[in-house]
Parts: sequence; structure tokens; C-alpha cells
Amino acid sequence: MTICKGLVLATAAILLAACGQATDERKAPEAAPASIDRQAQLTQFNEDLHKHVAVLASDEFEGRAPATLGEEKTVSYLADEFAKLGLVPGNNDSWFQEVPVVSATLTNKPSLEITGLESPLRFTQGEDLMVWSKRETPTVSLESSQLVFAGYGIVAPEYEWNDYQGLDVKGKTVVVLVNDPGYATQNAELFNGNAMTYYGRWTYKYEEAARQGAAGVLIVHETGAAGYPWEVVTGSWSGDQISLATENKGAARVAVEGWISSDAASALFEAAGQDFEALKAAAGRADFAPVALDAQASTSLELTHKYSQSRNVLAMIPGHKRSDEVVVYMAHWDHLGKKPGADGQDVIFNGAVDNATGTSALLALARSFMAVEASLERSILFVAVTAEESGLLGSAYYSQNPVFKPYKTVGGINMDAMNVNGPMDDVVVIGYGASQMQDLLAEAAAKQNRKLVREPTPEKGYFYRSDHFNLSKVGVPVIYAEGGQEHREHGREYGVEQSADYGKHRYHKPADEYDANWDLRGAAEDTQLYFDVGLALATSDIYPRWAPMNEFQGVRQASVEACLAAGERRCPPKAAK
Repeated sequence: MTICKGLVLATAAILLAACGQATDERKAPEAAPASIDRQAQLTQFNEDLHKHVAVLASDEFEGRAPATLGEEKTVSYLADEFAKLGLVPGNNDSWFQEVPVVSATLTNKPSLEITGLESPLRFTQGEDLMVWSKRETPTVSLESSQLVFAGYGIVAPEYEWNDYQGLDVKGKTVVVLVNDPGYATQNAELFNGNAMTYYGRWTYKYEEAARQGAAGVLIVHETGAAGYPWEVVTGSWSGDQISLATENKGAARVAVEGWISSDAASALFEAAGQDFEALKAAAGRADFAPVALDAQASTSLELTHKYSQSRNVLAMIPGHKRSDEVVVYMAHWDHLGKKPGADGQDVIFNGAVDNATGTSALLALARSFMAVEASLERSILFVAVTAEESGLLGSAYYSQNPVFKPYKTVGGINMDAMNVNGPMDDVVVIGYGASQMQDLLAEAAAKQNRKLVREPTPEKGYFYRSDHFNLSKVGVPVIYAEGGQEHREHGREYGVEQSADYGKHRYHKPADEYDANWDLRGAAEDTQLYFDVGLALATSDIYPRWAPMNEFQGVRQASVEACLAAGERRCPPKAAK
């Protein structure tokens, strides 16, 4: 995978020449921004992060759950602080974007009945499978739906891969594998090798099955391929399931979505006269052909639905030359709210690291950009999104209903759970090599004598688990990075220990609370990195591209074609051949 290297932030013309683009229509800014005292900027970032996290993660904000008093306090605080800094409302004349959500509760314990076999099988919810429905109807069912094994359930033209080739799945239930063939074969030339692509994520499997017209889809769970054990599946897909409310009441979704355990899958295939391991191996080859199982599936789900509204917060600094082109900074403001404790009393999940830090960075960045506001050619939009903890819903809604068209959105920067353990010499890039946004980040890191490193477990698909992902889905090049683990003063072992300690004792627990003794020098440096990237984009004509063969390059290309068809004066460049 090749992307342009050595980009010089101060000179857009050099960047475009490095990428093989003509420079006559995309010139460097006429004047550089006013000189910035970088040490003073770091000090201000540090102060702002402490100040805002202390407020947002306080008990007064009740854990910032959507559709609660905690939301009211959070979104009001953010709007007020943006206004104090001199920004303008980002959604026309409003600071807010209403996000309609629906909570579905399964009121029965469904089972999956498999017939057509010599001996029928019955799989139980929680033990063998987890099924649910995103359709907003009281009852959803499958009745003797033909089962078909569709490999990885992938249609990827850029990889010349189509697991549904010649297959009509209307009314049928497809059984598919999690992850993608690159991970399964460990072939570096297949998909993205060990690193998961979006085609490997469970969300994609359901989306593609819906596009194909399937009635149901079951993903075979395997811990290594999924990146988490079966207990995560049973925990995440039990209880209320929250999604965006839609006008068609979820009719475009597959009726029944679910997971099936690997043991249950093996039993099913064996009963149907098939060798599951042999079919798995065959599914990793491009010549794989779907296999109809001599079996039918039936199940019935009973659901109740509750509708509510939450809000994204949008604030903007308009650009002076091309205000219709925008750089987006994004962070989710929500956390888990209050939950009953062992003694029956409510326990507050304050979400200080996750994600009062990233939300506070939005405000810190807004202050810093207002100091160079006169030099901004493009607009900068700060989007504090809701319901990330419920499945990236706020960012999904914004991406589907953007203030700026995707082709006018130059790039996106996401901040989620920032480093509170001090300065690090490395910067971990989630989705390493995905786009030219990474080149801009590398230039910024070099100013701090820091290095970019790959995430240690790319096969787990973390790139697809935070809010920037929804911008990616509409073609916007994005960057998502973390503060690293090479502690500048205490070494790597210390950094790894601190990260592991947070994951074990505070992540998604009441103990994720603000501590005035936090060492936010590292978070301040990371915020400065993100400032530098955004400033490079906002003071130039740079249009970053996705890397060749990236799964979102085609979406960006379609967006460019839409821009050209709309007769826009300026559009992003077409994808490189």
C-alpha cells in the first residue's frame, strides 16, 4: 500500500506535486498564519483539558447518558463554552442537531429451530446464539428460511471478490464468517493481510446481506477473528438495543440479525452433511462458491420500542476564502450515565477519560483556532456527537445528515479517550496507512520529535469502532490516533502498564473519574498534533486522498462524481489510477 510521503504542511504545492497532481489550480496559501508560541499553546491546552474534564466528568453531569438530565447539562455547557470563545452555531442558526433514536427491548427468549435435517436442532438465545431485529415492529420472524453458507459475505469489487456471485438469497438466511479472507489466510496480498478491513466487521455483514435481500443473517463467532470472546457478544446484544429511528421503521434492514457460536455452527454444518472446517478454508479463496445447506431456520422475536431524541452539538469557525469547504473535529460527549449498584443505589459512570477528554479537546482546539481565525481559508466544524456508547449513533446521524456535503468535507479528526499518563514519544495510528491524513499527522509529530507507529492488533478492527468511521463510510478521509505507550521519562513498560491498568480497573467502570493529579502533558501534545493537521488543511488547498485499494476510496470517488455533476466550482481530485 503506497501513500504520498514527506508532505510539507506549509506548502500545499509541494504536497500536490508529491502526489502527482498539477499545482496550477491548487496553490499554497498566500500568507502563513500568525506565529504561534507552541510552548504557550501546550500550556493552554493542558489548562483547558483539566478545566473542562473536571466539569464534564463531575457527578453533577450524572455520567452524561443520552436523553437524561446529564445530556441537558452537557450539551448546554458545550454550547455555552463555544459561544464564549466566539464560535458560531454549526447547524445553520442552531448549536444542536436533533438525533432520533429508538430503543428496542426483546420481551421473549427466542430460540432458533433448524429443520430439514435427519434430526432437528434447537439453538438457545445466550448459549448458542444471539438474535435480534432492527425492524421497528412488535413481532419479527423467520419461517422455514433456507440456510445458505455465503463464505465471508463480502462484495468487494476492488479486490475482485464476490461471495454472493450468482446467489439469490431473497427470503433466505445466510451464514457468514466474521473478519475477512486476509486475516483468515494471513496472506499479505489478500485484502489488507492481517489487518481487518471494513468487509470483516459484523456491521458490514448485516448491511451487505440486506442489500442482497436476505431475510436473516447469522455470523459465526470465533474469538480470534472477532477480536473478543463469546461473552462480549452475549453482553453487548442483550438488554435494550438502541439504534437510529428511521422513516421506514427499519424495513431496509435484514429481518433477523445475529451471531451463532462456533460450536453451534459446527453442529449445524455436520448435521447438514457438510465439513465446516473445509468450507471455512474454501471461503478464503476467490473461487469460493456459496453452499446451500439442506436445512431451514425458524425463529420469532417479540419486541417493544421506545422513541426519544438526543442531540449532537455543532460549533463552527467560518473560513474567509472557501467557507463552503470544511475540516471536521469530532468527539463523543456521551457516556454510560447512572446504573444501579449492588446496594440498590445509583452508581455514576463519570466517563472522565472516555470521553470527557476528547470532548474537552474540542473546546481547547476551538480556543486555539480562534487565535488564528483571520488566517483560516476553510471553515472548521467542531462536532460533539451523542450515543457513541450505543453504537456510534450520533456520528452516523451527522454523516447521513451533514451540514457540509461529504465532497466539501476535506478531512476529519476524531478524539476518543485521550492519554492522561504523561508525554509519549510515539503516536499510535489506528488504521495505519489508510489515507494521506496520516502524512499530515507524521509532519506534525516530527515537530515534536515523535514517531508514528502501527496499532498492535490491527486484526481487531478498532478503526471501525469509533466515530470517525461514519465519516469514512461517506468517503471523508479521516485520522484517528492514540497517545502511544513509549513514555518519554519512564519508558515503554510504564506506558504499557498504565494503559493496561486503565483497561482493567476504569474502562466503562465507575472508577473512570477525573483526577487533578493527571499528567496531561501528553494529551496536550496530542491536541497540538491535531491542531497542526487541521491548520494545514484549513490554510491550504490540500485535499487528502484515501490510499489505493482502501475500501472507502470508491465512496470518495462517487462523492467526487456527485460534486462534478452538481456543477460545483471546486471538487476534490479524482482517485489516482
